[in-house]
Amino acid sequence: MQVSVTFRQMDPTPALKEHATDRVQKISKYVANLESSDASVVLSIEKYMHKADITINSRGLMIRGSEKSDDMYASIDRAIDKIERQLKRYREKVKRHKPRQADGNYRVRLNVIEGMTGEEEEAGAPPVSPRITQTEEFAAAPMSVDEAIMQMDLLDNNFLVFQNALTSQINVVYRRKDDNYGLIEVSTEALRR
Repeated sequence: MQVSVTFRQMDPTPALKEHATDRVQKISKYVANLESSDASVVLSIEKYMHKADITINSRGLMIRGSEKSDDMYASIDRAIDKIERQLKRYREKVKRHKPRQADGNYRVRLNVIEGMTGEEEEAGAPPVSPRITQTEEFAAAPMSVDEAIMQMDLLDNNFLVFQNALTSQINVVYRRKDDNYGLIEVSTEALRR
């Protein structure tokens, strides 16, 4: 497994890089097809908190863990533990459901839009026009609804855009506040009442 470690807003140290690499390598026993797998570790400091973002990509299946603490080693360990729990929980599901590769028919662009914070509104700051601060593009992979929910949980996201393998239409699965899941289906046909 290829492991890349990136340092942001902090000085790189060989000890931290070695610790992160060793911890990622220890969970590689849960990842199938190590040759085509890679891991990205991003270590940063945000407002005096040490943050570790770890993403593992194995044959189209992405697993993500992110943790903050006042110690970088603890953040790395907690993020790895989070990924390990997810992998253990979904080990059987991953064996049964082989993720399909995106066929490239649908590309999705996710824009992060910055708006006013609640504090700015309360302070009476003049309204600002929303602006895009981050953009991410990816292919909407064909999968079943169950696979989409599993992938969303493995990524630790609140939503996932995918191509429904049964209908070939773009769908969105999302986590509701009541801990259930919602499914948004897009159809080119008129909806029946």
